[in-house]
Amino acid sequence: MKKQQWITAGIGISLVVLIYFFGRTVPVKAEQVAINAENGQVVIFDSVLAHAKLKLSNSQILYLNQLENSISRGDIQTQQLEVFHQLAHFWKDTARIFEPYAYYEAEAARLENSEKNLTFAAHLFLSNLQAEGNPELKNWKARQAKDLFERSLKINPDNDSAVVGIGATYIYGNISANPMEGILKVREVLERDSTNIFAIMTLGRGSVISGQSDKAIERFEQANRIQPGNLEAILSLADIYEKKGDKKQAINWYIKSLPYIEIPGLKEEVEKRINDLK
Repeated sequence: MKKQQWITAGIGISLVVLIYFFGRTVPVKAEQVAINAENGQVVIFDSVLAHAKLKLSNSQILYLNQLENSISRGDIQTQQLEVFHQLAHFWKDTARIFEPYAYYEAEAARLENSEKNLTFAAHLFLSNLQAEGNPELKNWKARQAKDLFERSLKINPDNDSAVVGIGATYIYGNISANPMEGILKVREVLERDSTNIFAIMTLGRGSVISGQSDKAIERFEQANRIQPGNLEAILSLADIYEKKGDKKQAINWYIKSLPYIEIPGLKEEVEKRINDLK
C-alpha cells in the first residue's frame, strides 16, 4: 500500500495503525468464497486461512498444525482458549497477516464472553473493513464485527459504543438493504449523548462514503471541537478540503495534524502533502 493512502479520509487512525503493522490484508477471489446453506451468510475464513498459509514456511506450517490439533481430553474450553490466543499471537507477531489474527482474537473473545474482549475484537474488524476492497470479505468482516458487538451488548445493554458499532457495520459493510438502518442506530446514541465521539466520527465517515462532503466536514469539525487533537478528524478534514480543491484549508488542517502524529512514515507523508499543496 502506498504511503499516500495512509491519510485517506474515512479509513481511521486505527486502520492506519493496522496497515502499519500488518501491511496488505489477504486478498480473496470471488471464486474462493463458500456459501453456508444453513444461514445464507458468506463464510470465507477457510479460504482466507488457506491463502494465508501459502505465505508461510514449512516449519511455520508444522507449528500451526500442531497448535490446531493440540486440544485433548480434559478441560477442553481452557485448552481451546489457550490455543486461540497462541494462534492469534502467531498471525499477529510472526506472520503479520490480519484476517487470521482478528478471527482467532474473536473466537477467544466469544469463548471468554467478556464485554471488554468482545468489544476489542469487534473494533479490530470494524476498523479494518473500512478499507477492504473485496465485497465478500468486507461483508464477512462486517458480520464478524456485528456479531461481536451484539454479544457485548447482551452483557451490557447500556453500552452505547456497541450500539454505534453495530450501526457502523451497516454503514461500512453494506449488510442491509436499507442504508438508513445503521445511521438511525448511531443517531439514537447521539440523541442521548451529543458529545459521543465514536458516534460523531461514524456519521462523518458515513457522509464521506456517501459523497456528502459538507456534512462530513460538519461532523469532523464537531468532533475536533469536542476532542481537540482528534487525529482522524483532522486528517479527514484535510483530505476532504484537498479533494474539494481548497488548498488553503487543506494545508491548515494538515499542519494542525503534525503535533499529534507518532508514526514517522505518516508524519513524513503529511509534510510532503503540505509542500505539494503550497
